[in-house]
Amino acid sequence: MYQVTVEPTGDVVDVEEGQTILDASLRQGVWLPFACGHGTCGTCKVQVLEGDVDIGDASPFALMDMERDEGKVLACCAIPESDMVIEADIDVDPDFLGYPVEDFEGTVVAIDDLSPTIKGVKFELSRPIQFQAGQYINLHMPGVEGARAFSIANKPSENTVLELHVRRVPGGAGTGYIHDQLQIGDTLSVSGPYGQFFTRKSAPEDLIFIAGGSGLSSPQSMVLDLLEHGDTRQITLLQGARNLSELYNKELFERLAQQHGNFTYVPALDNPVPEDGWEGFRGYVHEAAIAHFEGQFSGHKAYLCGPPPMIDAAITALMQGRLFERDIYMERFLTAADGAEGATKSALFKRI
Repeated sequence: MYQVTVEPTGDVVDVEEGQTILDASLRQGVWLPFACGHGTCGTCKVQVLEGDVDIGDASPFALMDMERDEGKVLACCAIPESDMVIEADIDVDPDFLGYPVEDFEGTVVAIDDLSPTIKGVKFELSRPIQFQAGQYINLHMPGVEGARAFSIANKPSENTVLELHVRRVPGGAGTGYIHDQLQIGDTLSVSGPYGQFFTRKSAPEDLIFIAGGSGLSSPQSMVLDLLEHGDTRQITLLQGARNLSELYNKELFERLAQQHGNFTYVPALDNPVPEDGWEGFRGYVHEAAIAHFEGQFSGHKAYLCGPPPMIDAAITALMQGRLFERDIYMERFLTAADGAEGATKSALFKRI
């Protein structure tokens, strides 16, 4: 075992033989910035100040030769070969609770068709999990190489259950397994929680949630958690889908809007079919946000979760409506299939 000291915080992490710096840190409640988790995006880049390290399978796009010569490594790939001191770009939000990553066994207790392309899966855990609303877990599936990340859709007080919303990705091994092979009673390995997508409860601003597709999972958890704890800020959820069959959990949010005077639900369909009989907003979800707030978003915190085109369009709309980078948060998963190209950042939003 080696010890890695993280500057500037001074945290000391015990790293097992063959374990990466990132995995050891997260499991001991020491947060390091990261995104993809497998060496393709460069988010977890740190500077080695002292010690020896195996840089592992870092992509040459994420860690260039010049950076390697300067002593930089990717924490998600780097394996210590001695005690080390590293320097990381750490900017932890005061609302981040920093729950350590742990391993769990989850038994499937329910599988539901939420829409033609999205399944809702509920796991009963072997023991309680601590997480913040908005965070995600990694799910390990038999015959599928590598873990897959899924946002947690239930509220943190339901700590022995995990609810996941899984959209079928064409050709995706992980989502294909869940849609075609997973059965009630199956037990899978889960690790978590992960992520820096969570509600800033100490901030006074009203909240806007913009969700598309299975990206509803994180905002659902956040909204349920806020309402359960009696948050008094104005909370608006805008949910986008192509047609009515894809607009899942609509009844849940309509019921919550009736029960809570500070919660507003705005569904939007961009391609409703005639039999939908749709009388709500027609258009994309960012257009629904512009219409609902009359193009003025200042004085809010915004949380975005959905496919990249939706997120980019929403960022543009919010910033044109006088909401700036410091008040916009988002979650975007990067998979091994994305590679270095998938790790590119929005030209509109440099912090993402």
